[in-house]
Amino acid sequence: MATATQNEDHTRSAPVESLSKNEPLKVASNYLKGTLIESLANTSTGSISADEGQLLKFHGSYMQDDRDLRKNRRAHKLEPAYSFMIRVRVPGGVTTPEQWLAMDEISDTYANGTIKLTTRQAYQFHGVIKSNLKQTIEDINLSLLDTIAACGDVNRNVMCNPNPYQSKHHAEVLELSKQISNHLTPKTPAYHEIWLSDEAGEKFKVTQEPEPIIGDSGDEVEPIYGKTYLPRKFKIVVAVPPSNDVDIYAHDLGFIAIIEDDQLVGYNVTVGGGMGSTHGNTETFPRLAEVLGFCTPQQAVAVAEAVVSVQRDFGDRKVRAHARLKYTIEDRGLDWFRDQVEQRLGYKLGAEREFAFDDNGDRYGWVEDADGNWHHTLFIQGGRVLDKGDLKLRTALREIAKVHTGDFRLTANQNLQIARVTPEKKAEIETLLKEYQIDATFERTALRLNSMACVALPTCGLALAEAERYLPDLISQIDDVVEEAGLAQDAITIRMTGCPNGCARPFLAEIGFVGRGPGRYNLYLGGGFAGNRLNKLYRQDIKDHEIVDTLRPVILDYAQNRNEGERFGDFVIRKDYITATVQGSDFHANLRPDVVAN
Repeated sequence: MATATQNEDHTRSAPVESLSKNEPLKVASNYLKGTLIESLANTSTGSISADEGQLLKFHGSYMQDDRDLRKNRRAHKLEPAYSFMIRVRVPGGVTTPEQWLAMDEISDTYANGTIKLTTRQAYQFHGVIKSNLKQTIEDINLSLLDTIAACGDVNRNVMCNPNPYQSKHHAEVLELSKQISNHLTPKTPAYHEIWLSDEAGEKFKVTQEPEPIIGDSGDEVEPIYGKTYLPRKFKIVVAVPPSNDVDIYAHDLGFIAIIEDDQLVGYNVTVGGGMGSTHGNTETFPRLAEVLGFCTPQQAVAVAEAVVSVQRDFGDRKVRAHARLKYTIEDRGLDWFRDQVEQRLGYKLGAEREFAFDDNGDRYGWVEDADGNWHHTLFIQGGRVLDKGDLKLRTALREIAKVHTGDFRLTANQNLQIARVTPEKKAEIETLLKEYQIDATFERTALRLNSMACVALPTCGLALAEAERYLPDLISQIDDVVEEAGLAQDAITIRMTGCPNGCARPFLAEIGFVGRGPGRYNLYLGGGFAGNRLNKLYRQDIKDHEIVDTLRPVILDYAQNRNEGERFGDFVIRKDYITATVQGSDFHANLRPDVVAN
């Protein structure tokens, strides 16, 4: 593998006082260890310090509190109801039935009784209290999954799309996602020392502990990252056209599988995508990734390291809101970035190969693959697996996992695929699906089937408005309009987040909502149906009770006046409801005069 050489012209060599506060914190943390061991042992509070909270992210957890309870607890002079979210890395989104059962048990024993399937093919647990944090992470590792680098200023979970109808190639892209994930996982021993050691300091040999190697960063402990890791989080995906369910244009680094004569010949490499922005700051914006070039399958891991190392050395470490790879490329240009990557690789990337994406949704129900196995994709509203009322979803999946001999695949749309069901097992799985009344989860409007929402309230500390708890009810109201218009089976992507960080990738949706305050949202229209175009602000600061009336005339117009095969996002641009967003730099430009709601 080619080694990446550091360049002296980067902000890691800037004076400490000019850097963001996270940079000296990382340096002083002794490779992410900090004082977490001591803090976990402190039983006088359910919280940890702000600095420890930053380090904890690298280990896959965020401290949160139940915001629904804040006012009452404050009135009774109690500290907030602190708990922790734990995110479990699942490279490629594929887990075994045994791992599913382990996640199910953990959700009951330590969390709030639910499993959250994320928009990036990971599991999340909510409501874990501090005294259970260590045991929970240990149990996750005992299932041969882990949480390291699920959050923090490092490469996070590597995604790839399930594609059951291309199972031959799925195996290859899944292997690549695992290779990249393993290669870019932090090598610090701190994770095992904190979470997988007993009181005497003896480590449990469950997940592999990395061996120290001196690499291109010149650092024995972290050969790729060094003491300061990356300027901000870094996200990688692998896509197999024609499906773009991983939303490749929304990520820092992507690999688009190029299949010729039924053979995987290599990957188009994309760089510079990202969703996050800040309300009121037009210097921040979502951005679409661009194609950097082409690489062979054998070159892909080296390309990933080279791209990461350029961002490590040139990403902005002074202003965190400007620290993602998208801004490095926006400021310096794609050609400059390609030159840097190729210098580190020692060879030129190839020319972009032809490809096309059709959509970024999931295929529901049963699909047979080329090997004769079956895959059943379930629609999971908001990615939340729980038993509620008559719907015993978590119980059903537990019973299926007990007899299933294939695997479970988490999709990038927060849904779940019961995958590689053998012909011999299909009838048994079908019986369980029918018994628990989840055999037809796809019998919804196409609008609902193409929806996503982030967690938002009550646990996310960044949320300005509801998302997961509100979007299902909002869709029910919009469905009345959709059915009146005769569009119940016409797919329109609709996404909602509680803040502009964009975890549910709302800026790619044909209809997107981003929270601005309690019951208030920015409404965006015009994203590409295949996830290949950003949307544009249509109404700013719209109140929740105004949403349906605002969308109604647009939806009815679409139903009556669309062209053959025309998607909703394309229609609103053609009919001048909004101006097309070409790239992130014009995301805030060319707004209609009536964008501010009355």
